[in-house]
Amino acid sequence: MAAYKARLEQFKDALSKSELDIKKIRELSFQGCPFESGYRSICWKILLEHLPLKRDEWPKHLQRQRATYKQFINELIIIPGEKAYLGALADGKLEDHPLNPNPDSQWSVQFKDNDMLMQIDKDCRRLCPDLSFFQSATKFPCNEIIHAKSNVETLRKRVEHTVLKSETVGRNRLGITNMQSTRRRTSDEYALLPDGQEAHWEVVERILFIYAKLNPGLNYVQGMNEILGPIYYTFASDPDPECKEYAEADSFFCFTNLMAEIRDHFIKTLDDSDCGIGYSMTRLMEEIHIRDPCLSHRMTEQDLKPQYFAFRWITLMLSQEFPLPDVLRIWDSLFADKNRFDFLITVCCSMLILLRNEILSNDFPSNMKLLQNFPYTTVEVIKVISKAVEMLHR
Repeated sequence: MAAYKARLEQFKDALSKSELDIKKIRELSFQGCPFESGYRSICWKILLEHLPLKRDEWPKHLQRQRATYKQFINELIIIPGEKAYLGALADGKLEDHPLNPNPDSQWSVQFKDNDMLMQIDKDCRRLCPDLSFFQSATKFPCNEIIHAKSNVETLRKRVEHTVLKSETVGRNRLGITNMQSTRRRTSDEYALLPDGQEAHWEVVERILFIYAKLNPGLNYVQGMNEILGPIYYTFASDPDPECKEYAEADSFFCFTNLMAEIRDHFIKTLDDSDCGIGYSMTRLMEEIHIRDPCLSHRMTEQDLKPQYFAFRWITLMLSQEFPLPDVLRIWDSLFADKNRFDFLITVCCSMLILLRNEILSNDFPSNMKLLQNFPYTTVEVIKVISKAVEMLHR
């Protein structure tokens, strides 16, 4: 208890400086941020470069960023939604109509957006299904959209009015069916909240939709919801009322900054480039070969390719391999890494080495099951991080 209080004082002291020492904040965050105090939210915003290092710049900076995000909602959701509503009322009297072949037609854009939105919606509805948080109502919904007099449909209702009542099952490039690991619930059916309320997953859906609209070269790729989810959860669960109120806008900018650094892992055409996921997986296997040649040989002998397990580990920053509280602890260290996620490769290497005895004795099917469903109940996250830190200092 005394040690915990001492750490709280260290965070308090470091974050109260008029000009923050980023090296000190990295050092403290790397060891884990105390969540109950709200320091994790502040540290993540600093480490993800959403907050400047000068504290007196915070109020104006946040006011400007949050106003910008509100404008994004207006321009990308509210105004197009109102145009679609007016177009539907006109019922063909306007030049623009649902069968208009012009690719710049508002209807054409709407249909294209809906295709993307259906995938975002499907992924967000089942975000962290083991937690009730994302299915519960936020106290800070977007009133401009959910207000009873609004002519704009929520994104959820747009999907419900668009989607065909069918289900397609397939495996994406992350190697998981419909973005669900085997420990996730198979059902994505949840009781919907009444009109006038928004679930937290709907807020995440809106952030991802806006991000995709602003980044047409990347658009939305399955798995982005797993990157955004822990960020939004951290801000929306913070004890500070202001942090909760503006969790949506702040999450958007932190997510955008994070994606700027890891987006190449989501671009399939870059898989085999020096900045793609293929290169990162190669780095992992090379590190295993250096640190544990016997383990490396066994994995090569059984043809345990990193595409089978490390693709997901690295691309989703281990968000599917551990429960959310453990993911938050891992991300404290990842965000604090001054080399920007080199530590992620070391953590993945640590996970493999901690499983070396099982891998050396198991047959191929057993090892595949083991690596695709990391046994976090027996190999706790603190062991994984401690082993990774130990490896760094060798």
